[in-house]
Amino acid sequence: MTSATATPWRGVYTATALPFNDDLSVDYDGYAEHVRWLAANGTDGVCPSGSLGEYQTLTPEERARVVRVAVEAAPDGFGVMPGVAAYGSQETVRWVEQAAEAGAQSVLMLPPNVYRADRESVLNHYREAAKVGLPIVAYNNPIDTKVDLTPDLLAELHHEGLIKAVKEFTGDVRRAYEIRELAPDLDLLIGADDVLLELGIAGAVGWIAGYPNALPVTTTRLYRLATSGDVADLAAALPIYRDLHSLLRWDSRTEFVQAIKLSMDVAGRKGGRCRPPRGPLPAAVAAAVRRDTEAALAKGYR
Repeated sequence: MTSATATPWRGVYTATALPFNDDLSVDYDGYAEHVRWLAANGTDGVCPSGSLGEYQTLTPEERARVVRVAVEAAPDGFGVMPGVAAYGSQETVRWVEQAAEAGAQSVLMLPPNVYRADRESVLNHYREAAKVGLPIVAYNNPIDTKVDLTPDLLAELHHEGLIKAVKEFTGDVRRAYEIRELAPDLDLLIGADDVLLELGIAGAVGWIAGYPNALPVTTTRLYRLATSGDVADLAAALPIYRDLHSLLRWDSRTEFVQAIKLSMDVAGRKGGRCRPPRGPLPAAVAAAVRRDTEAALAKGYR
């Protein structure tokens, strides 16, 4: 487990799924237990209030409490990096402030959410958030935000001292090399489960991950193997990666929340229902997720 020191965003951070009670209220006790379980099973931290945590469906009070619960449940040396996405810059700043007040060590921050911001607007968005003083990990997800944090823009954000790392979710593994060329000291974090091996080879120093929610021991081992730089470790990682890839690719699909929660259910964790508008998976899709999760468990992956 990494210590929450100068680089608390490094290592395996689980983008945590959020359990709900039968009436779809937040199961805070269940969430606290999940954070402790992830820590006990070798991961390095959690990212509450992200898309996998269904933050868009939470009230402000619920969202703030989820962050506090994560911090309170985290053992010493276990990081908490809340998502601080919002429609407006002022609202994002408030969420960064809330994360700092709760005791988080860093935050995960999208560019302006929904608004197709130009370059200067993106820079100003991060400038305002950086004034709070909490380390910022940029989250590049142009699929959802319609704003692409290109390597040159990431370099500008980093050189201005606004961001410490980037969660790269485009799926274009070639970007890792251009980012390194333009901003050698910017930490690259794997942003999608199904490019773990490729970005690990390219020099990633962290992974903000979905499938540790269901299989933390194996996925954390896979990350360590993929990022060690040892050829023997890469050879050991490849068959595991192949075995799990049919599951890992769900992290890049629209139904990723439902799929990962279903895998959690199959693995004996509480995944459960999602809040609307996310509904149950179609029967054929659910059967495929269940089959692939059971196959992974049968091979001893945990």
